[in-house]
Amino acid sequence: MQAIVECVPNISEGRDSEKIGRIIDAVRGIAKCAVLGVEPDSDYNRTVITIAGEPNAVKEAAFQLICKAIEEIDMTGHEGEHPRLGAVDVCPFVPLKGVSMEDCAELAHSLAQRVGEECAVPTFVYGYAALHQEKNLLSTIRKGQYEGLKARLSGGETPHSEHTRLPDFGPSEWSAEAEKSGAITIGARGILVAYNVNIDEPDAKVAKKIGSLVRSTGRLIKQNDGRKMRVPGMLAMVQGMGVSLEAHGISQVSMNLRDVAQCPMHVAFEACKSIASDHDTSTPGSELVGLIPLEAMLESGRWYAADGVTNEHELVEAAIRGLGLDSLGSFDPNERIIEWALEKAVSE
Repeated sequence: MQAIVECVPNISEGRDSEKIGRIIDAVRGIAKCAVLGVEPDSDYNRTVITIAGEPNAVKEAAFQLICKAIEEIDMTGHEGEHPRLGAVDVCPFVPLKGVSMEDCAELAHSLAQRVGEECAVPTFVYGYAALHQEKNLLSTIRKGQYEGLKARLSGGETPHSEHTRLPDFGPSEWSAEAEKSGAITIGARGILVAYNVNIDEPDAKVAKKIGSLVRSTGRLIKQNDGRKMRVPGMLAMVQGMGVSLEAHGISQVSMNLRDVAQCPMHVAFEACKSIASDHDTSTPGSELVGLIPLEAMLESGRWYAADGVTNEHELVEAAIRGLGLDSLGSFDPNERIIEWALEKAVSE
């Protein structure tokens, strides 16, 4: 393939394996693209799916997946630790090879329009594809989450501005269909690494403190007289929050590394580890959600490997050990590193 794009739909179902399987089956068999990863999380009640291949094939696969997810998922009964807006909470296109960010923005616009028209779902566009600068950040669009969508589309009270309140495509009024599906966000972005650091506590008290300290936006300081001041966080291009993982009896600092070149995984991990230590708490490893570029693994491997190690496989193994990426389950680099997973999928 001369042009390769990645698409990472996140669906709001992480517990019903049969339902997840039916959604994934809607994508399999589409020529010139492959499903590289399917990662359900029961605590988040969310599954991260990674698709890669020829741009138009990936766009078609994303559309079929969205249609099936809307059919299968009923948001009226959805509960989970992760913020979400609808059945397919987010669906970004990411340029990998021979594809520009502008190309990905065009894919996002085309898909969002089709989803809005054919699926009749409120559809927002974000990131590099945003049609208004205030819709650039996913976190801005997602304010109020699914529970606030009714007021948002019915003219009620909402934390949104006039530019972020309504969808870019599809219906902009509340309906029985919107109640079931929620809204969908489709966008274009650079490679984002969803990365969680494990904190050895069940209630997320320390994890929430760490999240507020490391995320780029930092903490909002409020005075009794109403004055406010935001103190920036430690890490660049990082979104973060503390959540409890009841199934494992631990908590996590759940982060999006929005530019892994500016904040590599080992920097995020060691920052969380240092703050946790100040609170007499340990960090028993970490978790990568979705796939990651090879260079990002090598960068962290160079930090943890012995001096002089240059072999790619040895550096990857050093990163896995140093970050404790296998602490919650097995970590197969041939399935989790984008370039290696693509090579494997193509050879099969």
